[in-house]
Amino acid sequence: MRTVALGSQGLRVSAEGLGAMGMSVWYGPRDEEESVATLNRAVDLGVTHIDTAEAYGPFENERLLARALGRRREEITLATKFATEFDDDGTAHGPNGSARYAHRAVDRSLRHLGTDVIDLYYLHWVDPDVPVEETVGAMGEMVAAGKVRHIGLSEASAEEIRRAHATFPVTALQSEYSLFSRDVEYNGVLETVRELGIGFVAFSPLGRGFLSGRITRAGDLAPDDARRGLPRFSEENIAANLRVVAELERIARHKGVSTSQLALAWLLGRSVVPIPGTKRRTYLEENVAAAEVVLSEEEYAAVDAVSPYGVAAGARER
Repeated sequence: MRTVALGSQGLRVSAEGLGAMGMSVWYGPRDEEESVATLNRAVDLGVTHIDTAEAYGPFENERLLARALGRRREEITLATKFATEFDDDGTAHGPNGSARYAHRAVDRSLRHLGTDVIDLYYLHWVDPDVPVEETVGAMGEMVAAGKVRHIGLSEASAEEIRRAHATFPVTALQSEYSLFSRDVEYNGVLETVRELGIGFVAFSPLGRGFLSGRITRAGDLAPDDARRGLPRFSEENIAANLRVVAELERIARHKGVSTSQLALAWLLGRSVVPIPGTKRRTYLEENVAAAEVVLSEEEYAAVDAVSPYGVAAGARER
C-alpha cells in the first residue's frame, strides 16, 4: 500500500485506511478474535491508518485497538475523536466542545489506547453551543503539549472549517463521501479543504455497505444492526437503490473488479483517503486491492452517469 500526504501539515498515511467502528458497535454481532486478526492483517498489508473514536462503545473500540495493535504502535497512524461528553462509566450526555472537556477526553483516550500520543485527533462534530475556536484552541494546546500530533474535524461545515483553521492548522476533515453520498461536492466542504490544504478522509465510502452489493433486503442485516433504523435501508428504498448498484456492478464486471473496488477506486482517484470499515479479513483484502485499480476518464464518466449527486433513495441519517 502506498502512502500519501494527508493535508499540508506533514502527515502521511496509507492511501486507504481502516474504520474500526463496526468491530465494537452498531453493525451486528462482534467477534474479537476475527477483529484482532483483521487489524493485524491490515497492518501487514500496509493499511496503517486506523480510525476509531471514544464514542464507539463508548471506549470499547479504543481498548480493542490497544489490545490488538499495542505492540505495533509505531507501525500505525492512529486517529480517534471526541465530541459527546461521557462520564468515565460510559454514561453519555450532550455534545461538549468546551476546552475543559476536550482536555479530559484526550487524556482518557490516551489511557484507553495505551499510547502517549495520538497521531490525528478529531472533533467528532462541532458543539453548536461552544465556539469552534474554543474547542480547536484547546486541541492546539494538546499539540503543544505533545499529546497529539495533528488535529482534524469531522462533519463540519465550510464556514466552521475556515474558522477552525484560522485558530490552529487543521490537518484533516472527515465526512461521509461515497457514490451514494456526494453532498461534500455541493455544500462547499470539498472546495474549502482543497483551498486550505486540508486532507479529506471519507468515512462510509461504500455507502454503509450498500455499494458492496451484499445487501439486497433488510433481512440481510442482523437484528441489532443500526442500519435497520436508517431511511436508506427501508425495504422500499433498498429496492430503489439496488437498481443503481446493478448499474455499478455492470461497470465493475466490465473492468474486472468488484463493485466495492470500483467505488473505492473512484474515491482514491480524487485524492481522498477512504476508510472502509470491515470486521473480516476477506472483505479487508478485497478493499485493499482497490488501491491498485485505476479508472480511465471514460470509466469515471460512466460511474458518474449512473450515480450522480442525490441518486440514493432515502436520507443517510434518521
